[in-house]
Amino acid sequence: MPRCLFVFVLLLLSAPAWARPQAADASRPNVVLIMTDDLGWADLGSYGAQDISTPNLDRLAREGVRFTDFYANGPLCTPTRAALMTGRYQQRYGLDLAIPGPGSPGAELGLPADGRSLPKRLGDAGYATALVGKWHLGYKPEFSPNAHGFDYFFGLKGGFHDYYHHYDAYQRPDLWENDRPVRQEGYSTDLITARAVGFIEKHAGRPFFIDVAYNAPHWPFQRPDAPEAAADNAYPQRADGSLAGTRADYAAMVERMDRGVGELLHALDRLGIAGNTLVIFTNDNGGEWLSSSAPLFHRKWTLWEGGIRVPTILRWPGRIAPGQVSAQVGITMDLTATILAAAGAPAPADPHLDGIDWIPVLAGREPPVERLLFWRTHTRNRPQTAVRDGDWKLLVDGHQAFLFNVRADPGERNDLAYRYPAIMERLRRAHAEWVKAVDSEAARNGALRP
Repeated sequence: MPRCLFVFVLLLLSAPAWARPQAADASRPNVVLIMTDDLGWADLGSYGAQDISTPNLDRLAREGVRFTDFYANGPLCTPTRAALMTGRYQQRYGLDLAIPGPGSPGAELGLPADGRSLPKRLGDAGYATALVGKWHLGYKPEFSPNAHGFDYFFGLKGGFHDYYHHYDAYQRPDLWENDRPVRQEGYSTDLITARAVGFIEKHAGRPFFIDVAYNAPHWPFQRPDAPEAAADNAYPQRADGSLAGTRADYAAMVERMDRGVGELLHALDRLGIAGNTLVIFTNDNGGEWLSSSAPLFHRKWTLWEGGIRVPTILRWPGRIAPGQVSAQVGITMDLTATILAAAGAPAPADPHLDGIDWIPVLAGREPPVERLLFWRTHTRNRPQTAVRDGDWKLLVDGHQAFLFNVRADPGERNDLAYRYPAIMERLRRAHAEWVKAVDSEAARNGALRP
């Protein structure tokens, strides 16, 4: 072997796995995870929307499985995203609430990068990884997407920003490329789509994972192609303190996001990799006041169904039969377990995942699974807890406890507490045991928050 060729081969073999050229591996699918922000449960055509057109997400539902009883881990951004990154209840990390903006009490918090996050595990398994869009899991560099194992990050670190100028409510810029602040013209939804498509094109020859975290349709309700409306005041409020905007504004934002999803799906088709790509669509919590969650009751900030039940769709050609509608109860952290299993990345034994891999169930190899799911929040000083067990849901809102059969009564109108006190007590005890377990772990890690 010529000396120059020998040196080249030696350098190639000694390079880290992510730096080596890799051919596509049919046994290891690409993963495109799409998460929207504050979308209402009924704001997609496949979920019943009449006044919003979402042909691309409706196509995804036809080609995959649409969940009817899927939940977010929390009623706010940070808690759900922490559960996605870890595959575990966010309470184990003391992240029950949304991280506030810089300069506010609590802004120093974040999700610790302990080497066990979803992108780190996928990177260790040879995947190229990217987050394009919203983070909201810490502003400090040690909490950043790159610290958690994302090879590439483009988007916002905070909870929301102006879609045109990309600054937060305090006029501070919040647009980043990796850990460097950047300025770029354009509507945030379109910028996220373009960067995501670029990443897919660049890495189509090797396994990749991309988290496309649209901040749409989170407030401010700025419709696309109307920058003049945001020129003077990007964060208008009504006299009563509610967030200004119209249903038409909101619909336009959702439709632009759906158009972006169409561009992502087209890129997969064009590159010939759609057949080996697991595509997941979900949302981080219930919708805001301009959203629709009918027939569910209430919205974001609460543990009523409208605050935590979210539209969720999975498509994996050849592995998941198309056209399914599943009543399997799931939660955000299940997506983490599902992605790791699909990628062949070993799930950790310590700490264990709280999520479940749904592919065997969706593929018909295993029966539906029942287990208890738990929630806890105290947003705006309003303590709330909830448990779902099969068809039953215990909800404690403030000092009032309710029991609903949410299979028969998804709108939570018929309180059955008076009729089934034994079920109430059983679920109360289960929740108390769960609180003890997650808070004990958070305390051991120094993460328990008041």
